[in-house]
Amino acid sequence: MQNLVKYKRYLGLAAILVVCLVAWAVLKPNAAKNVTEDVPLVRTSIVGLDANAGGNTYAGEVRGRYESQLAFQVGGKVIKRNVEVGSIVHAGDILMQIDAKDIQQNVVMGSAGVYAAESQLKLAESNLRRYKQLYEDGVVGRAAYEQVESQYDAAVAAVRQASARNAQGENQLDYSCLYADSDGVVAAIAVESGQIVGAGQPVVTLIKSGEQEVEINIPENKVEEVRKAPAIKVSFWALPGVSVDGKVREIAPVADKVSRTYKARISIVNPPAEMKLGMTAAVSVLGGAGQQAVLYIPLSAIYQTNDVPSVWVVNGDTVTLRQVTLGSYGKDKVEVVQGLAPGEQIVISGVHKLRQDQKIRVAGGDVQ
Repeated sequence: MQNLVKYKRYLGLAAILVVCLVAWAVLKPNAAKNVTEDVPLVRTSIVGLDANAGGNTYAGEVRGRYESQLAFQVGGKVIKRNVEVGSIVHAGDILMQIDAKDIQQNVVMGSAGVYAAESQLKLAESNLRRYKQLYEDGVVGRAAYEQVESQYDAAVAAVRQASARNAQGENQLDYSCLYADSDGVVAAIAVESGQIVGAGQPVVTLIKSGEQEVEINIPENKVEEVRKAPAIKVSFWALPGVSVDGKVREIAPVADKVSRTYKARISIVNPPAEMKLGMTAAVSVLGGAGQQAVLYIPLSAIYQTNDVPSVWVVNGDTVTLRQVTLGSYGKDKVEVVQGLAPGEQIVISGVHKLRQDQKIRVAGGDVQ
């Protein structure tokens, strides 16, 4: 009985083994077929030299060449604001106004002071005429006459002083209004109605009409490169396809305390009519005609393995992984110092799904 049980057990195991072998034999060709048909689709590019690819690109903002920080010449409470950010103003327009009640009282006091000084001058002038006659008649001595003459001179000086003080008060009354000193656009407003401001406190930034330029920030190791750049191109994010020439107008002599970069102003040679203040711009510093051509490839072509940069080189319909030595980085590209030659074909998209000697399919032809 025990032998019969063992015989049935062995028979069941043998049947299971036969089923597994049959399934493996059926599935093996399909698996091999699937591996064979797994040919990835990639994009490639032909490696070439570029004499201008070594330039750097800096983000910037369109600014006015002349920007004024306007302020009141007297302090007080702002009671009226006539402009908003972006308002177009003309020379002589009133931008803001402060409460001038106290200044008006000073003007009234100054006028009263002038009137009082003029009255004292009239009295001194009358006394001088009388004493002059008395002196000539021998009634009073010379000392008394000179004393009255001195009082007259002091009264004249007092009138001049009071008039000057009154004129100063009138000027301060005029200073209670903040005027635009030229045509332009209001770029910023630092105070609101009801706020107390001090004399000389900047309240409005006015960009004067006229020349516009782009402001960029340059790292300290690129200052000379930008200063001596033979060619500069300026493009605008809001104006696709528009690219104009630029030139360096000035570079700040001192680095910014926070960013440790140097501000530079790039003048636009022929600014497009669509260019507006505040637009985002890209300033590309290009190499000159005498600059040695360098080899650049897209950053997407780099395949990093154990901190060693490599690229997939196309050989017919297969790829080979090759180590390269990288140089400086540009915008979406990197310089290849060693490892590639002009004219070779490399994979620029799909690099992370490839393996050595794998067959590939190229999508849409080569990208030059």
